[in-house]
Amino acid sequence: MAETTWALLRDLLTDRYAEFKAKLTRRLGSEELASESLHETWLRLHRPGHVGSLERPSAYLLRIAINIATDRLRAENSRARRSEIDALLGTGGEYTDPTLELQARLELQIVERAIRGLPDRSRMILIASRLEGLTHQAIAKQLGISRRTVLYELKRAVEYLDAQLAREGYSSSDCASDSTGAS
Repeated sequence: MAETTWALLRDLLTDRYAEFKAKLTRRLGSEELASESLHETWLRLHRPGHVGSLERPSAYLLRIAINIATDRLRAENSRARRSEIDALLGTGGEYTDPTLELQARLELQIVERAIRGLPDRSRMILIASRLEGLTHQAIAKQLGISRRTVLYELKRAVEYLDAQLAREGYSSSDCASDSTGAS
């Protein structure tokens, strides 16, 4: 198998851009995110030398783009969570009471630990619904499942989180936990 160069990968990405974009759009559920990820991929391919032997260069390019999109979504979700906490506490990002800050951090740790305890699909559905604001139908399409399954998994996830919070001494009324919000 011949060595693959970065220039060859750039050419492959350029020649099959529409195909890659269509695949990524289906996978990510966002044409804009797919386009941005492919552009970032193309920029990262600007290096000298060889990549090595690649059995499936197109799969390698898609993996790079998916990793870029995943990193971008994680960064956006992290920024969103911090701003949501600030808004809930009414602090605008500046904590005046160290006790409130500590309490907020403890609550966030409990919620994050509980979310990590969910099965993968339930966690993905909860995050897509509650943090990313996707509709139940969009989530179903993205995951290749029925809307009814999304509703069921979301209800189970919220019930699990409520149980975990109750175990830690928080009531479900402390959180917004409507599991069947209209979407």
